Amino acid sequence: MSVSIDQVFVKQFEADVHLAYQQMGTKLRSTIRSKSGVVGASTTFQKVGKGIASTKSRHGIVPVMNLNHEPVECLLTDYYAGDWVDALDELKTNVDERRVVASAGAYALCRKTDELIIDAMNTATTSVGDYSTGLTKDLILSAVEVLNTNDVPDDGRRFAVIGVRQWNELLSMDEFVSADYVGDSNPLVNGFEAKKWLGITWVLHNGLPVSDAKRDCFIYHASSIGHACGQEVKSDISWHGERAAHFISNSMSQGAVLIDNDGIVRVKCSDAPAA
Repeated sequence: MSVSIDQVFVKQFEADVHLAYQQMGTKLRSTIRSKSGVVGASTTFQKVGKGIASTKSRHGIVPVMNLNHEPVECLLTDYYAGDWVDALDELKTNVDERRVVASAGAYALCRKTDELIIDAMNTATTSVGDYSTGLTKDLILSAVEVLNTNDVPDDGRRFAVIGVRQWNELLSMDEFVSADYVGDSNPLVNGFEAKKWLGITWVLHNGLPVSDAKRDCFIYHASSIGHACGQEVKSDISWHGERAAHFISNSMSQGAVLIDNDGIVRVKCSDAPAA
């Protein structure tokens, strides 16, 4: 195999990985605060307190709000996903082995990105429900009431991430599916179809915490969770003559952290089938 042919393979594989990562990509990264190009092992997100407006006398000094800034550190961790591609495999199968491995590696990194974000959500301490019922309208309104009580902005940046059974329960509610309530168009979250209802964008996800048919869902404001990226998905391809194969290593450096506990509510739902 000539050097030039090998470079073509490398460049094409890197393009496949990045394309696959974008197509399959994380469902949740675009729903929270995300910082790219981080240099170092960690970064800081600022949690800013509430300001108070005051009056002033004519020619007096404008009062200072004295905002409380609480830095929240987000640690970055390196993640890898690799596999071998035998030089002769592509000659013996109709499947594009390079693209298969590229897609598998990209999807593994996508899942890890969402896993980091969900782990950060799972540190939230405010909750509604007790796992005794599925996702009901009353349970949703209780969570929205908590956000409103905490003065969380209703600015179109509220999101909910729920499981498959909870999604089906929402589909049984006229308010959630009827165009009379939600309109005819559905928003897209990173290319995935979602639903907009009660000022909240609803996202289906399979990776939420579940144990003994007890499912944790989350309703949150985008500013309450932070995601940091030191390195986007990167591929390294090396030829190993003794194996007559390429080793493909995909890697990234990312982290996530809970910034504001007041901006997220855990919704405790039963994940058991309806009787």
